[in-house]
Amino acid sequence: MTPSVDALRSTVDGRWADVRSSVREQMARFGPAAPDLSVEEYRARILELVHELAATGQPHTGFAPEYGGKGDVGGVVTAFQALGYGDLSLLVKAGVQWGLFGGAVQVLGTERHHERHLRQIMDGELLGCFAMTETGHGSDVQHLRTTATYDPVAEEFVIDTPEPGARKDYIGNAARDGRMAVVFAQLVTKGVGHGVHAFLVPIRDDTGTAMPGVEISDCGHKAGLNGVDNGRLTFRSVRVPREALLNRFADVSPDGSYSSSIENEGRRFFTMLGTLVRGRISVAGGAGSAAQKALALAIRYGERRRQFADPGTGEETAILDYRAHQRKLLPLLATTYALQFAQDDLVAEMHRLQAPDRRGAEPDEKAQRELESRAAGVKAIGTWHATHTIQTCREACGGAGYLSENLLPQLKADTDVFTTFEGDNTVLLQLLAKNLLSDYGRSVQTLSPLGLARFVGAQALDAAAERTGANKLPRRLPGRGLHPRDRAEQRRLIADRAEHLLSGAARRLRPALKKGADQFGVFNAAQDHLLDAARAHVDLLVFDAFVAGIARAADPSVQALLETVCDLHALATIERSRAWYLEHGRLTAAETRSVVAAVNELCAELRPHARLLVDAFGIPETWLACPLLTDPAAESGTTASMPEMVG
Repeated sequence: MTPSVDALRSTVDGRWADVRSSVREQMARFGPAAPDLSVEEYRARILELVHELAATGQPHTGFAPEYGGKGDVGGVVTAFQALGYGDLSLLVKAGVQWGLFGGAVQVLGTERHHERHLRQIMDGELLGCFAMTETGHGSDVQHLRTTATYDPVAEEFVIDTPEPGARKDYIGNAARDGRMAVVFAQLVTKGVGHGVHAFLVPIRDDTGTAMPGVEISDCGHKAGLNGVDNGRLTFRSVRVPREALLNRFADVSPDGSYSSSIENEGRRFFTMLGTLVRGRISVAGGAGSAAQKALALAIRYGERRRQFADPGTGEETAILDYRAHQRKLLPLLATTYALQFAQDDLVAEMHRLQAPDRRGAEPDEKAQRELESRAAGVKAIGTWHATHTIQTCREACGGAGYLSENLLPQLKADTDVFTTFEGDNTVLLQLLAKNLLSDYGRSVQTLSPLGLARFVGAQALDAAAERTGANKLPRRLPGRGLHPRDRAEQRRLIADRAEHLLSGAARRLRPALKKGADQFGVFNAAQDHLLDAARAHVDLLVFDAFVAGIARAADPSVQALLETVCDLHALATIERSRAWYLEHGRLTAAETRSVVAAVNELCAELRPHARLLVDAFGIPETWLACPLLTDPAAESGTTASMPEMVG
């Protein structure tokens, strides 16, 4: 039985279904900007939409109730994701204002900052920036060069850009609209540096004029997102009061004495950054929405666009009925569903850790670290997936997909930066791999002497097998071949690859522990291995999230359809790495061929449900309207038969 679109949408929307529904209604009222606007006009239009969005009260939901919010952190991130169905410049500008700027004030500040600023931030009266990235330091936040030196006589911090590479760069809201910035700088007091901290620094007065000592320039026209006013900030001895320090984790007394509830500087830094994970999760969500929109356009087009006559009937065939076209789009659709469930799990865990009732409580460092690792992995894989999906959808729509009026080129341009926005994806996977190795090391240390001996023996055997080619045989009962659609076998294969790559990476890095070892050289030589291990871990994480999400579905027909979608996602994941499975003896050549055949079969099974699956995303029709889906001329092509085409 085929489920209704409403039943499927209810499952996909999950815990915050009411938030998604509300944002869809709002977006239907906003409507797209005119295509021929100048950059300045476009920026003005997006600012207007930011104020309209603030007037709905939706951005308030993530802030504390005592300031007019609802304390629904997960709800506001979900709302941000839903904005990805519309204008991505609005999504990014809203994310800067309420996610990065407002979020930093909320989670890094204390009552003195909340009382003075939160309401204005929520209402869109105080527009702000998140000034972390520098020209010379992007992902390496710990070594930013901007300084904040405390002057005890004036009881002020002096914010300085000591060199050109310390200029704050690519800062959203800075070029035109921002009045204040959360500036990340090295805190120095009494001649001692205490690492990176965050400060509230006014950058413009009420007339829009730059504050004394603040130099502002425009990053100029970009490949996409030109409704966002990205700019550069340089500080020349800019003075701010002592209270400008966002002091949840550390403070400076009037005489310049430094204090912190977290003594270790490195631990304090990572705890502070961990609270800012909301931005990374939000970018992953926005990328997911963009991928969903691209698939909705391409699959709808694939159903109506006909090309080449069937020799038996003389009728032209819908291009989505061709296996090659299904192969292009349907595995990507299945993975997009899987990533949606993984995203929802991330949002739920972030909500649990950052809910207002936890304010004042000791941070759960272990849970926060795990969340940060998961967010890094899902953001990296999710944004790369969106980039690949949008490009594939563009190609699947042929020349029509290249026309600006058909939305895909702008979608491609606007999302391209997501792979480096809120953390370069390669660096994020390295962060994830580092955390996985740390956890792996701790788990080995807790083994009993007997368990440790067995572990070391297994490692030695595995290493010998790698060297000699005597790899493990498939771990199945004798005479039982691979059953591609067996959920337990799918998980075993995905998990085995993740575990093997991680243990192998640990072996390769072991020489770095020796005295006098070239630690950088050892790490650098294994970097590709580390990235593969991190990717494989995310594959397992996403698979498990999808399976858990299916189990939560109340409607049996929804469950049955999603089981098939999950099969396609899992087998496409295994197919992508089938060379690895062959090299390591996890699958035979015949079994890898059975995986390929199963993917083909699943594409055929899901073809009749493709339109239902994209309609269930609930993308407002206002934001899908384009000639690609309305022009009658797009419905037919040449009348050449298939034999003529290939012969």
